[in-house]
Amino acid sequence: MKRRSALAALAACLAQAPASGQDAAQAVAALLKAGGCVLMLRHARTEAGMGDPPGWALGKCNTQRNLNDEGRAQSRRVGAWFRSQGLQPRAVQSSAWCRCVDTATLAFGAPQLQSALNSTFGMPDKQPAQTSALKALLAKVPAGEFEVWVTHQVNMTDMCSAYPGLGEGFVVSTQGALLARYFFT
Repeated sequence: MKRRSALAALAACLAQAPASGQDAAQAVAALLKAGGCVLMLRHARTEAGMGDPPGWALGKCNTQRNLNDEGRAQSRRVGAWFRSQGLQPRAVQSSAWCRCVDTATLAFGAPQLQSALNSTFGMPDKQPAQTSALKALLAKVPAGEFEVWVTHQVNMTDMCSAYPGLGEGFVVSTQGALLARYFFT
């Protein structure tokens, strides 16, 4: 019970603002090792812009805003961080957008596509149903295990009422509470 109380206190501090550095890394690793949570990861750095260019198509990466060189390097560092912490997610799921799939693939290998992680940018009427679907998926994560979900700012903000940077992760409990934020540099 002491460990659970210590993790809860630590989570309350970490959820306030994005953190980086060794102490934050150890704290986030401890939360993930304890399980019963998901790391929602916003895709890594992209080409300049917001949303996707006019005429984009989901199945065609050359029509979307994609990772830039720094984003690809950042994605590799995410995977290296997980390996250095001895963390193995139960599953890695991703939005079908190429920038998310590429982030997940470079960090962890091929992800499972999950439509509930897709972007609703410019489609606010779809967000409530999407968030509801994500909360249902959260509830299915077993105690003692964690998953990684690579997604978009709109989903993370709606779920946690916080704005993530590119390559930032939110540790979210199976009840939907934001436990910690960690910026993968």
